[in-house]
Amino acid sequence: MKIVLFGALAGALMVGAAPALAQTAPAVTLAPPAPTAPIVVAPGTGQADNVLRTGTPINFKMSETITTKGKKLEAGYLAHLEVLDPVMVNGVVVIPVGSPAVAEVTDVRNKGMWGKSGRIAARMLYVTVGNRKIRLRGVFDDKGVTGTAGVVAAIAFVPVAGFFTTGTSATLPLGAAVHGFVDEDVTLTVAAPAQ
Repeated sequence: MKIVLFGALAGALMVGAAPALAQTAPAVTLAPPAPTAPIVVAPGTGQADNVLRTGTPINFKMSETITTKGKKLEAGYLAHLEVLDPVMVNGVVVIPVGSPAVAEVTDVRNKGMWGKSGRIAARMLYVTVGNRKIRLRGVFDDKGVTGTAGVVAAIAFVPVAGFFTTGTSATLPLGAAVHGFVDEDVTLTVAAPAQ
């Protein structure tokens, strides 16, 4: 009796551990950046208000392709992006083109039977400028095409065929445009001009 219970317990532990082993990237808890660390920028117009404001929009592009195809993508995956257009304050570039950014995949749905399409949802986390991580907000997603019309047509002729009709996978390709916003006020320190 004890052997059977131990075997069942070991089997249950292995089944519970299987999803953890199948992850493509470990979930990472990010420490918030130091709110007082300023970004040093080159001299510009000399305006008094040297702050990158909360809500400033930033355009990004995907630095990698993420997809539900192959059913390997999981929630918690950290996707990589880069800044597409420079972000300026008072005529000075404070976040240059190509600055790396990170987003977290928050929801994954794989394509499936009865025309179910794939879906990816993600949220922006931060952009890195020098050694400073600036918090971001914003969400983006992609949905595959549903196979609903195929399911309806299949059911009309062969009722079981609808079960085998699937939608398409969701994909955010390399270079896809993504939008986000600065989620904190960041003080900018103007560097002293070189002598």
